[in-house]
Amino acid sequence: MPALPHVASGKVREIYEVDADHLLFVATDRVSAYDVILSTPIPDKGRVLTGLSLFFFDLLATTHHFITTDLSGLGLSTVERADLAGRAMVVRRADVLPIECVVRGYLYGSAWREYQTGGGPTTEGLPSGLRQAERLPAPVFTPATKAATGHDENLSEADACALVGEGAYAEVRDRSVALYVAAADHAASRGVILADTKFEFGFIEGDLALVDEVLTPDSSRWWPAEEWRPGAAVPSFDKQYVRDWLDASGWDHSPPAPELPADVVVGTRARYLEAFERITGQGFEDYVGEAGA
Repeated sequence: MPALPHVASGKVREIYEVDADHLLFVATDRVSAYDVILSTPIPDKGRVLTGLSLFFFDLLATTHHFITTDLSGLGLSTVERADLAGRAMVVRRADVLPIECVVRGYLYGSAWREYQTGGGPTTEGLPSGLRQAERLPAPVFTPATKAATGHDENLSEADACALVGEGAYAEVRDRSVALYVAAADHAASRGVILADTKFEFGFIEGDLALVDEVLTPDSSRWWPAEEWRPGAAVPSFDKQYVRDWLDASGWDHSPPAPELPADVVVGTRARYLEAFERITGQGFEDYVGEAGA
């Protein structure tokens, strides 16, 4: 890791200080499940997350925190720059809002579970009779808390407004839905469904900017369009291989998690790379080659 002041660690990311106004975000190959970081990494996962974020920062017309992937001015060694190639980006510091800006276009995951049990903050306005994985009449904005540990919790509009203010809430709601629609339209042209995603926003010099990772398999539910069927579970381009194996292993979700077998690692990596290539239209090796040039 770079010899820069370390600011914070997340489940996947390491954050370093570049100067008073800029940070270095590094996406590692760590993988987590059930809020536990596994000891077995998924090779190239961090590069997929960074590459997809860069793709969407470029595609989407919105204010964001990304500055550059050029690390030459950071005083890093040749070895450090090679290790970070394709997985690091310099960004502007932001005063991040304390909510996750979730947009759902399909009824799945926690929203489906909530819907089945009578509804709640994410599903109270939905019509009755919907099936699992059904496309919603319109994308739904469902803010959530940003839990330091454990799971995020869904928020009502009133609770979200209380956290960030009515003006900021209205802006991130409208921008989140617009970004979701733009990304989903692009994905549809590539044979991929964006079922749901979460964005983060923060203030930079008074403006709300899109921050952190954007539309990656870790922050979004991407489905191969050809495998989507309303009323049934849909395979995702993410760590589903990992979760399925852990569920079958008998692990009780308490740390430490068991080591992943080689075939699970290979299968998970393949899904991440397939997501990258289908969504961006670029070969992953070409991206890695460009990043390391």
